[in-house]
Amino acid sequence: MTTVEHSATRRPGGRSARVRADVHRAVTELIGEDNEALSIPLIADRAGVAATTVYRRWGDLDTLRTEVALEALNVDSPVPHTGDLTRDLKVWCAFLVTDISRPEKTAFLRTVIGSTANDSGKSNCLDKREIQIDRILDHARERGESTPSHEDVMDHVIAPLYFRILFGTPETDVSYAQSLVDRLLARQ
Repeated sequence: MTTVEHSATRRPGGRSARVRADVHRAVTELIGEDNEALSIPLIADRAGVAATTVYRRWGDLDTLRTEVALEALNVDSPVPHTGDLTRDLKVWCAFLVTDISRPEKTAFLRTVIGSTANDSGKSNCLDKREIQIDRILDHARERGESTPSHEDVMDHVIAPLYFRILFGTPETDVSYAQSLVDRLLARQ
């Protein structure tokens, strides 16, 4: 009987950390290359480890791909604090659309959407984004600015960006992202 060891329960240093980093890097590279034949043996070869090591640690390709996707999507991004809500949201949206438009990030989004719902039924994929939105809105409120609701930012900025990136809508770029901010704030 084999036990699958998930990386969250492993020691953070030593050989284990190197294997995890090498396997994560290999998955990211292969997905970025749009490799349709992604497999554990291919990942193991690219990472320089035995396929049995990958199977023992992650169990299957979906578990590994989801772990790598969540890590890549949950990387802390800078939360701007320029002194103006419009500039803060535009700078943040420019980063966001550029980040999630990268081929490997889009592939990760497609992997994760819907596959990692928490107890409330909501996907964990947007947790970091919601925290960032709250920080931007809190900064604006501290400066005395009028702010939209958290839900309005999600519905009128984040949702259209993610929808357009996931479904490959052309011209989803920084200019488009910033126009969403303008439309949202004009409604205030």
